[in-house]
Amino acid sequence: MKITIESNPSESTLQQLQVRQWPIWEKQASEFPWFYDAEEVCFLLEGKVTVTPENGEAVDIKAGDLVTFPKGMACRWHIHQAVKKHYQFR
Repeated sequence: MKITIESNPSESTLQQLQVRQWPIWEKQASEFPWFYDAEEVCFLLEGKVTVTPENGEAVDIKAGDLVTFPKGMACRWHIHQAVKKHYQFR
């Protein structure tokens, strides 16, 4: 299972996905386990995070990244700087 990241996607890509209409999630610096029971696509507005999939390599995510987390992935989130993101489960 792989996390995909598109850094600084074009405004047309964000408009096509209607990202700015998605809900917003915010979280302060912390660390916690997470399991994706559905695919999630998110766009980080603020913050810096390291996500480490179970049996996988850590991935750094920052403001401006459009990220897709696959359904069925177990991981650990380490939020270094408070996160604010638009998100959508599919």
